[in-house]
Amino acid sequence: MLYLSQMLGKPVIDAEGEKIGSISDLAIQTGEVFPRITSLAFKGPGNVPFMVSWRKYVNEFDGDAVHLSVASTGIRFSYLQPEEVLLARDLLNRQIVDTQGMKVVRVNDLKLSESGSQLRLLGAEVGVRGILRGLAPWIENAAVGLAKAFNRKIDEDIIAWNYMDLLDRDLSKVQLSVTHTRLSELHPADVADILEQLDPAQRAAVFAHLDDERADDVISELEDEYQADVIEDMNDARGAKLLSGMDPDDAAAIVRDLPYEKAERLLQLMGVEDAEDIRNLLGYRDETAGGMMTTQYIAMRESDTVEDAVHALRELPEDHPTVHYLYVLDDYGKLTGVLSLRTLVLAAPETPLGSIMFTEVISALPDESEEDVADDISKYNLLAMPVVDEHGKMLGIVTFDDALDVIEEDVEETKSTQTSKLTAGVIAGLVALAIYTFIVLQIAGHLG
Repeated sequence: MLYLSQMLGKPVIDAEGEKIGSISDLAIQTGEVFPRITSLAFKGPGNVPFMVSWRKYVNEFDGDAVHLSVASTGIRFSYLQPEEVLLARDLLNRQIVDTQGMKVVRVNDLKLSESGSQLRLLGAEVGVRGILRGLAPWIENAAVGLAKAFNRKIDEDIIAWNYMDLLDRDLSKVQLSVTHTRLSELHPADVADILEQLDPAQRAAVFAHLDDERADDVISELEDEYQADVIEDMNDARGAKLLSGMDPDDAAAIVRDLPYEKAERLLQLMGVEDAEDIRNLLGYRDETAGGMMTTQYIAMRESDTVEDAVHALRELPEDHPTVHYLYVLDDYGKLTGVLSLRTLVLAAPETPLGSIMFTEVISALPDESEEDVADDISKYNLLAMPVVDEHGKMLGIVTFDDALDVIEEDVEETKSTQTSKLTAGVIAGLVALAIYTFIVLQIAGHLG
């Protein structure tokens, strides 16, 4: 987690690696649910204050310093705008009105959310941990460790920000509303980044104020480990409704991670067709083509015409997943060919699909590993790969985005393994060096 107190005083480094100052403050633009950091304030040589646009000039904050994307000579400095507020100057150590708890509390620190190079103000720390962290991070860690030794716990006390209303310009008080009425203005991926950094109770409170369509989009953007937790914390009726609105493969992945009793209750509350699609997918082992495929695809017959296919595409509901290919089946459901949308558009309306379909189809069996499927999708530059049984009957498709997730997970695991090996190698080297030094000293002692 990232806090304002951890950033203040850290160096500001330009693109040429030169230190040009130290962080003195961050500015937000009021009026957003979780306000973005809009400006970086820092003190240069002689403690001269400067301010620059965060979006234009900041490349990243790596925990040790803010790195700019340009050299110091290319910076155009800015000024605090009327709608901007400085976090350290205007909010830190100030009193705020917690409109949920109906009490006045003191801001001891400010919690930030990282999403790439972008930062958002996530909440106000009003508990004792913020005070301890402000004194020194090691004091906070020592206090938490000591409490743990006595089976105690020092929790964070975060008030999540939604809409900030400035009661007066001197900011002696800032009113916080936690009704989450403006979450619809954020991209679902941004909302997901924020929710992953909230505790379960705060996360559930946010979801309680999202409409079903918005909640579906946000859940899809959450990391896997959070999706099932969110559904599990919901009441059964809403959880079932949200799962019904999701792609079957995404819903099945979540259901797999739910406790059995909860999963069964949700499936029983769903529509028969939705529940059947999910149960069918649950029949395949996890981390296989069957486990990652979706049953939402468009299939036609060889005798159907291009006009028939275009009509079928036009009849799809608005929330249907993106169609990359159209699959052609025989009367027994066996996959016989595939058509790209480009081929479909260029053909005459009366053309039978069987005469223009591509018959050399690359497919996967349901028990193939997801790594092999992802490798084939990447190797053959496919946007989707059909999954068929041993008789060639069409079962579903694995889309490029699901394959990309597998590839990214493999990359992360490889990095983690390499890091572990490097750490082990360093430790082994240090041990060997220590033994060597000990032996040398012993020999020197005998010679002496």
